[in-house]
Amino acid sequence: MRLLIVEDEPSIANFIREGFEEEGFAVDVALNGKEGWQMAHDNLNEYDVILLDWMVPGMSGIEICRNIRLENSEIPVIFLTAKDTSDDAVFALETGANDFIRKPFSFEELLARVRVNLRKSKGNGLRYRHRDIELDPELHRVTKNGHLIELTQKEFALLEFLLQNKEKVCRRTRIVEKVWDMHFDYDTSVIDVYINFLRKKLDEPDKPSFIQTVRGVGYRISDLE
Repeated sequence: MRLLIVEDEPSIANFIREGFEEEGFAVDVALNGKEGWQMAHDNLNEYDVILLDWMVPGMSGIEICRNIRLENSEIPVIFLTAKDTSDDAVFALETGANDFIRKPFSFEELLARVRVNLRKSKGNGLRYRHRDIELDPELHRVTKNGHLIELTQKEFALLEFLLQNKEKVCRRTRIVEKVWDMHFDYDTSVIDVYINFLRKKLDEPDKPSFIQTVRGVGYRISDLE
């Protein structure tokens, strides 16, 4: 999952970024409205959710939200703001926001709101399955033959992305964009390392890997051998 934070207060932005990175998200941060809109515009199809401060310099969160809705009607947009009246909340929602959270807020509340909006956008109770492997995004759990498999945050995020795109070839650059953030140095050899970690934890002995290598391109999970 990839998330964009548009927040001009660095301490708040870092607090949110660190929390979501611990939850396995790839996180991008913009500290002003113009940068935030440019990042959203350039990568709109890559983000799974956008968190917007209402009052950011350069371009307001309201303007950014309106522009996003002109280009994409599906991506969840959540306002984080010190504005605290019912009229403010109604105005944000009528502008196109999916949710409205007043500052100060707890990270647990924010995480819960993000997960609720992701469920709505991607389907309630969504789980991914391949053979005897099941991934539950909401519970952040992977099982094999019903047995819990311990994965790191990046291993989980990588497996989730491959399963979301089952039967498709996932190119290396696309994997980096969705599983790592935009500041990653694009050394895609790290993907090979994490693919090997997943194979060691999930492959069956003496059987072909459940993750297929498409040489020179990337990786794929497929029911076709």
